[in-house]
Amino acid sequence: MATFTIDGTLIAYTDTGVPAGVPDAATVVFAHGLLFGGWVFRRQIAVLRGQYRCVTFDWRGQGETPPTADGYDMDTLTRDAIGVIRALGVGPVHWVGLSMGGFVGQRLAARHGTLLRSLTLLGADAEAEDPARVGAYRRLAFAWRWFGGALLVGRVAVHMFGPVFRADPANGPVIDEWARRLCRGDRVAVRRAVLGVIERAPVADEITGVTMPTLVVVGVDDAVTPPEHSRRMAARIAGARLHVLPDCGHTSVLEQPAAITALLNEFLASVDHP
Repeated sequence: MATFTIDGTLIAYTDTGVPAGVPDAATVVFAHGLLFGGWVFRRQIAVLRGQYRCVTFDWRGQGETPPTADGYDMDTLTRDAIGVIRALGVGPVHWVGLSMGGFVGQRLAARHGTLLRSLTLLGADAEAEDPARVGAYRRLAFAWRWFGGALLVGRVAVHMFGPVFRADPANGPVIDEWARRLCRGDRVAVRRAVLGVIERAPVADEITGVTMPTLVVVGVDDAVTPPEHSRRMAARIAGARLHVLPDCGHTSVLEQPAAITALLNEFLASVDHP
């Protein structure tokens, strides 16, 4: 991955560049979820890069971006995202945010709307973390920091992937790759990233002012950001489209890659060529 420095923070990113024969192509920025990296969107990018400039980047302390001493809160990550868009000179962009990437995307849309052409929220939430789950997430983050991921990755996988996906042996290599990538990351950074997510402030009131075209997608079996949360989120954004995927958990881009790619293809085309 290439890197650049945003306000003193080194950020790793990928950029497919402007596709051949499409000099005026719009840019799609893909923002990954907690405990992943930009690699998670590779199936979508493989298709969309023929018509769009596709950019991914890794959040602080995740994927290939090195850890930092602080700055894992959603507002700081929003500033990082602004820095990425401006450093590449690609705005306004189509923003595709998975989970945490969607938390940041909502802040961008509500506070810096001129940077976005459209907003796609995959397994995201406008509300604060469910208080009933905060304690368990804190304990898991603490254990990961001190004992590493080898003993814990199975427990985390239950949250990241839906039951239908996990039950199919054919999906084992995908889960194994995710586990390998996660377990080789910095344990302190993983804990800080988890805390940044579970301590986030709600933005439900802010997103009522979002005006760009918005697509909301959630898996019917998503236990991390349940479908009812996506329904409430979509209802707060004027004209937002909502799609609930069957047989899908939290990580839709890996569990239902073809469905997500098709939805993005149709949505992005409708925005750029109404």
